[in-house]
Amino acid sequence: MSTPTQQDALADVVREVEQHAARAGWDQPAQLFALVDTADLLEREPHLAGLLGVEASSAAGLTPVEQETVSDSLEELLPTILWPPEVIGCAVVVEATTVPPGSGDVPADAEAAAEYAASHPDREEARVVAGVLRTGESWCAIRQRANDEDDMVLTGNDLVPALLELLHTTLEPDAGEPSTP
Repeated sequence: MSTPTQQDALADVVREVEQHAARAGWDQPAQLFALVDTADLLEREPHLAGLLGVEASSAAGLTPVEQETVSDSLEELLPTILWPPEVIGCAVVVEATTVPPGSGDVPADAEAAAEYAASHPDREEARVVAGVLRTGESWCAIRQRANDEDDMVLTGNDLVPALLELLHTTLEPDAGEPSTP
């Protein structure tokens, strides 16, 4: 069972990343963040305390560190990632098009499903922020473009299970390693 402190810290940093993405506006590429313990970060890099606006002696929580992405496809990028030990979690921001449940037969192929959703008359656009920790916690925030207000962001720990599973795999000890036959 996870401690409330870890879950609360993850929920806080996911909200922080969501607000960062909201300030940038819509139609942005996917973003990937390493999540590091703020106290550990400031112990290694004390000069960052002023930039983060915290006292090194009382630092708590998590700090998101944006990563430079080299792929347009999260499905291709995430399996290649191997985080160093000081990264205790990760988060991703991605925009998605959704259709209401029961909208018909969505194709199994990812490209065909994307085309189907993009052309559906009842489609909705959303920004999804999902974060996970090595200790197993997860948290998500979803903002619909049609309801682009800070108080209309849906949050919860398991809102996008497939994306959370992908993120968790990047934190496994053998993530990013080529498989042996």
